[in-house]
Amino acid sequence: MRIVIVGGGVMGCATALELANRGVRDIIVLERAVPGAEASSAAAGMLAAQLESRDEAELVQFVRAREAYSGWAIALRETTGVDIAHRRSGLLSIARTEKDLERARHDVDAQKAWGLRAELVDGARARTIERELCEGIAGAAYYPDEAQVDPPQLLRALVVAASKAGVAMRSGTTVSTLLNEGGRCIGVGLAPKEVIHADAVVLAAGSWSSLVPGIPDDLPRVRPVRGQLVMLEERPPRASTIVFEGHSYVVPRGDGRVVCGSTMEDVGHRREVTAAGVQSILSSVMAVMPRLGEAELVRSWCNFRPAVASPSGAPLVGASAVPGLFLATGHHRNGILLAKATADAVADAIMKASSPIVS
Repeated sequence: MRIVIVGGGVMGCATALELANRGVRDIIVLERAVPGAEASSAAAGMLAAQLESRDEAELVQFVRAREAYSGWAIALRETTGVDIAHRRSGLLSIARTEKDLERARHDVDAQKAWGLRAELVDGARARTIERELCEGIAGAAYYPDEAQVDPPQLLRALVVAASKAGVAMRSGTTVSTLLNEGGRCIGVGLAPKEVIHADAVVLAAGSWSSLVPGIPDDLPRVRPVRGQLVMLEERPPRASTIVFEGHSYVVPRGDGRVVCGSTMEDVGHRREVTAAGVQSILSSVMAVMPRLGEAELVRSWCNFRPAVASPSGAPLVGASAVPGLFLATGHHRNGILLAKATADAVADAIMKASSPIVS
């Protein structure tokens, strides 16, 4: 059985690894640049299941995805020697005003009712959790089990593990079309004239997914939402907890590096870090953690979140309406969080459609 995966980011590599672990021996990952060059390795790496969930069903899914990282991080380290820097750093969602605090109270009460650890804290207590916080906030929702990973390290571990498992990684490869025959996806065409036939094709091309020729006309389109980020470095390290306010966040890596973000820009695939974007990020994070103004500005960059243009905005995961075509794209802000869960779901769908499997 041959499986072709279009896209060499975290989704594509995680899916390839999961399929290889299930016994599939002919897997090809196609990447137009190099694996992880896009959103996968440029993300902040928050595993913010409780913060990001919008309802109970999503909360269950997100928390399960977050918890899967505990075992996954160990397995990847044992297989590859790469530490993906998984740690439970906790998260504070800041409430500036009493009105904000009431909304936070509602969220905390709901999550406690669902059996999750959550706490409403006042400003003084918040500053004992994260000593770099500013004065004058009403309080915060505190989620001690929220976690993080280092996305470039995660991608490196996945590439190494997949390669060791026999997955073929092809960089610098442009998919010119999905091949369809008799209403079924049977492989891909590559520029300039190569054809690869496959029993299953997985579309995992992130914000470029809708630009792949041959995708079904009725498939919801995936559009890019640009996010700019800044990395600061503290010497010595002081911040330790993820801090979130509005669209702004601070993710301390624990070693002095601090990832700060982010913008939400509908500008297509324009890969630009702008003065206004950086100013907006720095102003927001220094408003909540003033001493970050003393940190060294090490780097700035941007990525494209793949957002699904549908009423729900839900990711496209699993079997499509076209036999032979499977989906692993459209995760917007939660691609890193949902990577393992998506790989499992796509592998389940492929194995079910192909059972009994012939390696």
